[in-house]
Amino acid sequence: MTDAELIAKLQADLGGRIEIDNPGPRRLFLKIAAPDLVPVVTRLRDAFGVVFLSTISGLDLGATFEIIYHFSTPTQDLNVRTEVPREAPRVASITPLIPGAILYEREIQDMFGIVVEGIPDGRPLLLPDDWPAGQFPLRKDWHYDRPVEVIPGGES
Repeated sequence: MTDAELIAKLQADLGGRIEIDNPGPRRLFLKIAAPDLVPVVTRLRDAFGVVFLSTISGLDLGATFEIIYHFSTPTQDLNVRTEVPREAPRVASITPLIPGAILYEREIQDMFGIVVEGIPDGRPLLLPDDWPAGQFPLRKDWHYDRPVEVIPGGES
C-alpha cells in the first residue's frame, strides 16, 4: 500500500480525529488529541495490523508535553503524537492493546512525571527507590545538584 493510499484509508476510517503529515516515504505522523489515543490505537491495531511498538518518546515543550508512540509495520513507520498539559499531564495506557508498551509507559512516568492512567504496573522502572518525589529528570526545569566529590588522599 502506498503512502497516499494509507493516508486516504486512515482519513476515511478515523475522520476528524487525526491530522496526518507525510515527511518522507514510508513515514507518517498522526497527531491526535489525548482522549482519542486508545480508540485510534485500537483502530490501527484492528484495521491496519499495527502491533509493533518500537518505543514511546516524550518532549518537554514548556506548557505541554508531547508523547510520541513509534509504531512499525513491514511497509510503514507510523508515529502517533499527542500532547498533554504540563499542569495535569495524564494519558491513558495502551498496554491492554499493545502489551509491550508497559516498559515505555513506566519510563515516561519516571522521566517526565506524566501519569499513565490504567497502567497495570506503575512502579518506577529506571529511577532508584530513594529518588525524591516530584523530581523528573527529562523535564527542562529539572536541575541536578552534583554532590561535592571527596577524593581519598587528596587535599581538603
